[in-house]
Amino acid sequence: MRADSPGHSAKFGSYTLMHLGSNTIVDFQLVQSNEVGVSYHMEKEGLKRCLDHLESNDLAVEYIVTDRHPQIQKFLRERNMEQFYDVWHFEKDQVQEELSRVIGSRQAGVDDRKNLPYTDAVIHEIQRLANIVPMAIPHKTSRDVTFQGYFIKEGTTVLPLLTSVLYDESEWETPHTFNPSHFLDKEGTFFRRDAFMPFSAGRRVCLGESLAKMELFLFFTFLLQRFRYTPPPGVTEDELDLTPAVGFTLSPSPHELCAVRRQ
Repeated sequence: MRADSPGHSAKFGSYTLMHLGSNTIVDFQLVQSNEVGVSYHMEKEGLKRCLDHLESNDLAVEYIVTDRHPQIQKFLRERNMEQFYDVWHFEKDQVQEELSRVIGSRQAGVDDRKNLPYTDAVIHEIQRLANIVPMAIPHKTSRDVTFQGYFIKEGTTVLPLLTSVLYDESEWETPHTFNPSHFLDKEGTFFRRDAFMPFSAGRRVCLGESLAKMELFLFFTFLLQRFRYTPPPGVTEDELDLTPAVGFTLSPSPHELCAVRRQ
């Protein structure tokens, strides 16, 4: 099951059901937000329509691979359907495998980044999808200007919205899905994309970008090398609330995790 929709303000979303064995699309549904009341109900409705369509044609679905949204979990349990999910678990296992294969037990250094393309791609994708600063610092226009058909008067305060670029559907294949392949070519080599700008861009780019990227790489590899992360006992991963607290910055909501030392 794959959902492509522009987020909580979406007017419509497309939902595709694919047979993984043959890599064939078996159903496609388009859902409008006004049909279900609010946009965040669209994914459940899209999945329901796909399954109803298949079952009406005597095609039984025994298990499904989708996300771990609580509404989806509850809906599939009600239909007695087995579900596979946990993309993050899969991704972090791949990172740990690459770290073990390339650098072993020694501590990673900045020079190792070029030899860890998948790890580098995961870090970039985390920054793209969970960018800390949704807006750049305010700017003022130094003269009258017309931009994409809009007249902006001299002295107007402008707030660049970085999130609009990081989630731009014309720039990213799956903008609302965690997908490290956004930064990997067909050979698995890391490549940088122009639309990746969590540190802003131009002459007002964050002065600490280089230092922040270096520290993020070192912290991330150190922690993933040494620990495996799981929810606390009695809590499943689909119950973790990953919705950020919205303000001038996007901060993670408080939650508990268990860090288990890797052998």
